[in-house]
Amino acid sequence: MRWYRDITSVEKKTLWSCFAGWALDGVDTQVFSLVIPSLLTAWGISKGQAGLIGGATLVAGALGGLLAGILADRVGRVRALQITVIWFSLFTFLSAFAQSFDQLLVLKTLQGIGFGGEWTAGAVLLSETMNPKHRGKAMGIVQSAWGFGWGGAVLLYMLVYSFTSPQWAWRVLFAIGLLPAILVLYLRRNIVEPARDTQTVREEARPRGIFSIAAGIFDPSVIRTTLVGALIGLGAHGGYHAITTWLPTYLKTERHLSVMGTGGYLAVVIVAFIVGCFVSAWLQDRIGRRWNVILFAVCCAVMVNLYTFLPLGDTAMLILSFPLGLFSAGIPATLGALFNELYPHGVRGTGVGFCYNFGRIVSAGFPVLIGHMSSSMSLGAALGIDAGVAYGLVVVAALMLPETRERRMATSAQGAPLADARAASHH
Repeated sequence: MRWYRDITSVEKKTLWSCFAGWALDGVDTQVFSLVIPSLLTAWGISKGQAGLIGGATLVAGALGGLLAGILADRVGRVRALQITVIWFSLFTFLSAFAQSFDQLLVLKTLQGIGFGGEWTAGAVLLSETMNPKHRGKAMGIVQSAWGFGWGGAVLLYMLVYSFTSPQWAWRVLFAIGLLPAILVLYLRRNIVEPARDTQTVREEARPRGIFSIAAGIFDPSVIRTTLVGALIGLGAHGGYHAITTWLPTYLKTERHLSVMGTGGYLAVVIVAFIVGCFVSAWLQDRIGRRWNVILFAVCCAVMVNLYTFLPLGDTAMLILSFPLGLFSAGIPATLGALFNELYPHGVRGTGVGFCYNFGRIVSAGFPVLIGHMSSSMSLGAALGIDAGVAYGLVVVAALMLPETRERRMATSAQGAPLADARAASHH
């Protein structure tokens, strides 16, 4: 951790503020999956309706990520982060008072906008604050906060349900979701907007509408980056959603394994996710963003096919779930640094939000495709093929991008080409 001792106080405060925001975001989001049984009993809703709430939250999260990127370019990184934290905290809290399925659907959808927006705003803020040598490590560590938030949600669930009746416990858990708003008080006092050069300040002083900012990522100087980045986001999220949606069903229905429903499996997956983020954080500052993404994409594709084609028992499946969780975490832990380093300041938030969240929206088609393919082949074969295609797309797209490790963050709002710090040192 020598690198941590070397970074400034401002960098440390920004790192842990973004970490806390993403962890608390993870708590609020993961709580819903834990209280679904209580909602089924309390309101007599179907599993399909519960799934609709979860799906609507994810789609809204992708939309929120897009909007937050534009907002960060319009009003600043810190202010955008403050707004998104307050937003998802408020609507999580209000969900505790929902009296019907329709009300909860609306409130959780609105919460999702803040949930997706917080990642984008925080990622841009942190990337512009950190020393380029340590940007990858910082972004990977912040990504691991989701795993800590997931674990925190499980602990809160166990605690609240131990002392509260099920019909009230889910409301208590949602009400606790207001606590992240306290983070905004810290952000207002301790986190400063990243420095910009004089030219950038002058350019951004000109009035710019929301549509003008959004259109900036399709400027001829950056449109190739936008298209290739969107393909990486599509492949990364497509592979992840394919695994998380269908792997449990496959293991239960075709392999007849029971361990998927145990607490032991959940613990392994959470720990593997956290470890994967830390491994990715360390590697991407060593071997570069491109090769890190490619490495984890190839490993994910291999692991999924091992799961679907090898004769596994419960113990073997539990053991292999660790590397699968580790490798699946490595790609998103890299995307924050990669996407931020590809864009100039004036459209950076918009570009990061688009590349990451375009993939989240369109990747919803991968689980649907697997369902259709499984009608003419085994579910395992469909899962293996789709995951291979998704992660293969990541590899091909990553090869089309330049390496951005230790790259200085470009500051021109006009979309001028970025210059690698090492290349710049020769001039």
